[in-house]
Amino acid sequence: MNTLAVILEAPERLALRTLELTPVQPSDVVVDIHYSGISTGTEKLLWTGKMPPFPGLGYPLVPGYESVGRIVDAGPEARARIGDWVFVPGANCYQDARGLFGGTARRVIVPSARAIPIPEELGEAGVLCALAATALHAINGGGYDGNPANRCALPDLVIGHGVLGRLIARLAVALGAPAPTVWETNAARRDGALGYSVMHPEEDERRDYRAIYDASGDSNIIDSLVMRMAKGGEIVLAGFYSDRLNFAFPSAFMKEATLRVAAEWQPVDLAETRDLIATGKLDLTGLISNRRPATAADEAYPQAFSDPECLKMVLDWSDC
Repeated sequence: MNTLAVILEAPERLALRTLELTPVQPSDVVVDIHYSGISTGTEKLLWTGKMPPFPGLGYPLVPGYESVGRIVDAGPEARARIGDWVFVPGANCYQDARGLFGGTARRVIVPSARAIPIPEELGEAGVLCALAATALHAINGGGYDGNPANRCALPDLVIGHGVLGRLIARLAVALGAPAPTVWETNAARRDGALGYSVMHPEEDERRDYRAIYDASGDSNIIDSLVMRMAKGGEIVLAGFYSDRLNFAFPSAFMKEATLRVAAEWQPVDLAETRDLIATGKLDLTGLISNRRPATAADEAYPQAFSDPECLKMVLDWSDC
């Protein structure tokens, strides 16, 4: 069985070509992908070649962990799932390319447990499930057991008004917290706030923030955030950072600052994210700004990474 896939042959060298798939195992499902999102975090680092050493990293590779589609076939242990509309957080099913992430292809084969049911009416917005769960995991913290009383401190300041920053802010409101402030230096990205305010950091005089969530990916931002936090406050690193993080110890010492690194989402985060979407508490509208046919992937990737007005780029596989 073959598939058409986006392949990063090397940094900034992309192709769309046919790959042979690995055989279907008894508990696998075959998913025809309809939409794939392009991540401006990890995928940008793969595109530029700046991704830090990572298990399984190497070229050529199939990127992507934000795909949605329909199960069209399955092994004998999973045939009851044929017809399900699912979210696929990546795949590793290729004979001649690495499947680090691996979701950006017309057809993928994954273990049934990795094909996560989502409402079909979400359509292309379903690609945002992973990023929304990532944002919620930053709020919940590692080891979260599903009890809302055991969450970490909800954000009162969010840095960056890209999709991740918007989702963190929207989730704070959805979970009943006071509306956070969001900082954004790029004027083109200050629109689109839902229930919270967005401003340039120079317009903000507060220096008593208790929980600051950084979604900017800026490795040099910690010192400026420490100066804006209350004593005993927390800085949550919710982005992905390609460079070493450095900060001046004396200021952090005086503030008794806590730094917390938010890792990838867990099943409990995704389950709660789906519930928040289903109940209408979490709104995903306005986050997908650009759409391209998958055949134009060579144009879509550079635009996703360089156009400040592009929040989330989605590839449409319908014509492939």
